[in-house]
Amino acid sequence: MNLIIDIGNTLIKYAVFNKNRLLVDQNSGPNDFLSTIKELFEVYPLIDRAIISSVSKTSDKEYKALSMFCKVHVLSYKSSLPFKNSYASPHTLGNDRIALAAAACNNYNKTNTLVIDAGSCITYDMVNDNSEYMGGAISPGLNMRYKAMHDQTAKLPKLNPEPILDFIGNTTETCMHSGVINGICQEMDGVINQYKSRFQHLTVILTGGDAQFFAKRLKNAIFANSKFLLEGLNYLLEYNKH
Repeated sequence: MNLIIDIGNTLIKYAVFNKNRLLVDQNSGPNDFLSTIKELFEVYPLIDRAIISSVSKTSDKEYKALSMFCKVHVLSYKSSLPFKNSYASPHTLGNDRIALAAAACNNYNKTNTLVIDAGSCITYDMVNDNSEYMGGAISPGLNMRYKAMHDQTAKLPKLNPEPILDFIGNTTETCMHSGVINGICQEMDGVINQYKSRFQHLTVILTGGDAQFFAKRLKNAIFANSKFLLEGLNYLLEYNKH
């Protein structure tokens, strides 16, 4: 069994896979790391390997704690990858984007695949039909846009995302909702159309915490898979077994 640990900006995500089958998917705060992995190993004592992926530098504390239980691979751009990395600055490519590219190779081998991750930021990552990671784009995510409007103006309120009934807002609040939600949908559809104009037979994957919110709001056909990142990390752990 494999243990997947994805360390984000605020939460740590944990997943247990038995081969390709996801058995558990849960979160904790940073202070609950040790207690959470102890509980996971009590419930799943057959876990024999783990992978750590972090959006920032992984601390020695987390690596050492996990190493007490099983073999650990710390993901980085130096890890063995199932694709050719054509990013101009590979050392700056985030582990989350590496994992998404790996998942694209594993699930859609030799296919032009665009992965859209709707998380804190919205990332666009392209893997072509030669298994070459080409790069993509990064833009502000759903909640980041609401927060920016409130924090960087004097009078705009702090809002939570809400579905919009019409793209034309007639109050300050509905105008803000339209600006964020309709703006992101137009952005995503526009980016997809740009990629379609260059790559034939394009497969588009939508993932991330806000994927379900946008899945039915896009005009383009997409495959929504909220577990795509975890699947990519599990594949990378298998790929780096020695």
